[in-house]
Amino acid sequence: MREMQDLLDVMARLRDPDHGCPWDRQQTCATIVPHTIEEAYEVADAIARQDWAELRDELGDLLFQVVFYAQIAREERRFDFADVARGIVEKMTRRHPHVFGDEKYADAAEQTAAWERIKAAEKTESLAGVLDGIPLALPALTRAVKLQKKASKVGFDWGAVEPILAKIQEEIAEIHHEIASAAPPERLADELGDVLFAVANLARHLQLDPEAALRGTNAKFERRFRRIEAWLAEQGRTPAESTLAEMDALWERAKAEARG
Repeated sequence: MREMQDLLDVMARLRDPDHGCPWDRQQTCATIVPHTIEEAYEVADAIARQDWAELRDELGDLLFQVVFYAQIAREERRFDFADVARGIVEKMTRRHPHVFGDEKYADAAEQTAAWERIKAAEKTESLAGVLDGIPLALPALTRAVKLQKKASKVGFDWGAVEPILAKIQEEIAEIHHEIASAAPPERLADELGDVLFAVANLARHLQLDPEAALRGTNAKFERRFRRIEAWLAEQGRTPAESTLAEMDALWERAKAEARG
């Protein structure tokens, strides 16, 4: 498409050694990784808020990141954008034999199982361990779920939700013990990590995304606290000028308002 070529041309100009942008010329694949992660989160945020105009813009920003990596790789004679596009087309075609071939699956579960088999066959011999291939840069809750999924494929998993709930209670009890014994911060962090890992496991068994669940709770907290601020502002006060009891009462009012 002409628009795609225009974007590639813009990126090449930004990286031009003589007439490009100094900042863009300085970047490497490693230095733009934080920007890519940020853009991906902004896409997710626009979707969560159902802001479709912003989603269009954020998808453009994310696409720009892909073009940025491809331009750097082309300059280093590793690959270019065409190689990236060709590779994903080949991969999607290969992983959807029921769409692009004659394979038949009874339902989505059977198709998902076939997808995983095809992925496993694509792995290089260097990925010998069960947990290999999970990026370290993933959000911690997301990576916890992926680790658990990998382990579950070889039978290392709880068979039901109840023992996971019991495990969460056990880990919380251990935190109580460490707090009571004035454990150092690193020990508390270790125990808290165990709780979060168990909670991520619960989310997986409930077929929920823990990152999405926490984003939803964050948004709910923000909505309710902003209501507290608004009601206090009507009284000419700020949260800092109010007591905890007053804010708790307004919090309950905000909860009731949301239910109503």
